[in-house]
Parts: sequence; C-alpha cells; structure tokens
Amino acid sequence: MGDLREPLRDLIECGLPQALEVMGERWSFMILRASFNGLKHFEEFLTELGIARNILSNRLAKLVEHGILKREPCADDRRKIEYRLTDKGFDLLPAMLALRQWGQKYGNEQVIEDPVLVDERDRLPIGPVSILAHDGRILGHHDLWLTRPENLGRRADGTIANPGAELGQGDVVDLEAAKKAAAL
Repeated sequence: MGDLREPLRDLIECGLPQALEVMGERWSFMILRASFNGLKHFEEFLTELGIARNILSNRLAKLVEHGILKREPCADDRRKIEYRLTDKGFDLLPAMLALRQWGQKYGNEQVIEDPVLVDERDRLPIGPVSILAHDGRILGHHDLWLTRPENLGRRADGTIANPGAELGQGDVVDLEAAKKAAAL
C-alpha cells in the first residue's frame, strides 16, 4: 500500500478499533444478522439464537447505545418493545456480507446456503462484496494506496483527478445518480 503506513499503535485514529469496540464479538453479529432477517422482539432473539437472557440484554443495550438498533414500543401493544435497525445498523450490511462470504470460502466446514441470498430483481445469488474505487472500478489489494489528506486526488504521475470529469479517467462519479439513471 505504498511507502506510507498507518500508525498501528495509535488505535484512536482508525475506524476499525472503533467498529470492533461496538461489534467485536460473536453475539453482536448474530443479533445483527437476526435483525436483518426481521427479528424485532427480545423473546424472538432469545428463542431463535439460543442466547442467554443476560447476554442478550447486554448486547441489545450496547447496540442501542451505539445507535445500531433503536428501541420502539410495539404498534399493536405499547407494553412490548421492538428493536429495529437504524440507518447506522443497515450500513453494517456490506461488512456482514463480506464476513459471511469469507466464512463460506475459508471456513473449516463446507457451508451450503439455504436459503440463498439473491438480488431482488433477477433472483440470482449476490456477487462477492468488493472494494470499489470512487468511479465504481473493482479494486484488488494491489490497487490500494495510503496517502495524506493533502495529497488526495494527486496521481502518481503528478496529474490531479478532477471530481465530476468524464467517467473512466479515474475521476469521481456520483454512484447513486448513476444507479438511478441505469434503472430508467
């Protein structure tokens, strides 16, 4: 990743230790997976996951505290509480899928998906989670480079990447707008 290295001892300046502080143990991921599968009630998590009541209570509280889940009264019975994913929680889906795919590929046991996660339109299995460049190119580990903030956009040959220039030149593109345009 170039000549520059992250300050590995200074864990505060990196998002990974912060993410692990919130999600860095098995039950948090299992609760999140259950939430992505539509579970909302304490008793559902308890039954479906086979988790101890005190551990579930602790992990739910931590996920709520960090804004990944929110507690809401049930619409049909205000005495019951639902745990719902927040936008921050939904943003963990690519990381969850990447970990799941990695486990399927490198786990000790062969994993047969049933049911299979597919895209809604074509109902075909999703592809591998990838690292994307700002313009949508798929990157491999050899394509990654560390740079200082003041050098963002400065290419190896000294030219500058201009956000909004034509696609394919390594410049910035609005992926959301491109997706919407492609859907028309």
